[in-house]
Amino acid sequence: MDRMKRYGIIGAGMMGREHISNIALVNGAELVALADPNSGSLEQSLAHAKAHDFNPATYNSLTDMMAQAALDAVIIAAPNHTHFSIMREVMQRPAAILLEKPMCTTVEDAQALHDVAKTYPHLLWIGLEYRYMPPVTKFIESVHSGITGPVKMLSIREHRFPFLEKVGDWNRFSENTGGTLVEKCCHFFDLMRHILRDEPVRIYASGGQDVNHLDERYNGRQPDILDNAYVVLDFAKGTRAVLDLCMFAEGAEEQEEIYALGDKGKIQVGIPSAKLTWSPRDKSGPFVERVETPTDALQAGDHHGATFFQLTKFHQALMDGCDAEISTWDGLRSVEIGAAAHQSIDTGLPVVLSSNHSNESK
Repeated sequence: MDRMKRYGIIGAGMMGREHISNIALVNGAELVALADPNSGSLEQSLAHAKAHDFNPATYNSLTDMMAQAALDAVIIAAPNHTHFSIMREVMQRPAAILLEKPMCTTVEDAQALHDVAKTYPHLLWIGLEYRYMPPVTKFIESVHSGITGPVKMLSIREHRFPFLEKVGDWNRFSENTGGTLVEKCCHFFDLMRHILRDEPVRIYASGGQDVNHLDERYNGRQPDILDNAYVVLDFAKGTRAVLDLCMFAEGAEEQEEIYALGDKGKIQVGIPSAKLTWSPRDKSGPFVERVETPTDALQAGDHHGATFFQLTKFHQALMDGCDAEISTWDGLRSVEIGAAAHQSIDTGLPVVLSSNHSNESK
């Protein structure tokens, strides 16, 4: 149990390199294998790995890596539309799995994967890591302590930069990503469920592609990914939540802001300022606290330390034989909500989510 755990990464692009940086920070973890069919990505990530004192074997074939590398854990950071087929192969081997978000690009594939995962005997964790940004974690703990009273309204605002360039610009089309509200916003729908400890029952959304990528063409096709949306969710216990997304706001001071409001007051957190603000209704506040994140965790990626803290928990679960904190059930629900929001935009109508499986065990 005390030996180094052998990690392999499938997908040697930007997120794969972030995982390399974070594996280097985790005691007892070593990177021994990288797989990607793109030789340029593989070479770049190998150089990145060597800069962190790793010397992993490289594979153009996922099949070869899984057969030859003798891995304890696999991190899947490949393009969204490949997740389902990769998982079907990886799950044939006895390895712990950290699957990046979104779990799948369609509800049907996410449901199928969740069903198969029920009998998978090894650790399987879905990478919805926004829960683990230290300021967001402190915000969640504060809400769960009852500081606001029962939450009546929850808002998440992400005002950020456009989608980044990927190999082949695969992320310019919804058929590859699941759509913006699945690809990008599954994080936020997971956060809503986690903060409220409840399930949404109705969703209404309005959104569009109004600014970004309009002048781009790929084999004559214009990208079809949304760059802004409002999504309103009604939760089973009566809380209303809203997502406010804009992807042409790179000049904004805060990239993410989360607000929870109850009968005792309002609490909010901002990223990257890391300021947690409690504003009680009796006007004795506001009380402002800055929640620090270790510098090495901040520098190891673009998710305000979340990748490090999630990987640390994943590795500890691997060492201890524990269950995942973020399961395929959470992954499925985040995809279902994003897909329902896209459906609402397409039809102009609210979408009612089934509550038949809302109490399913994780």
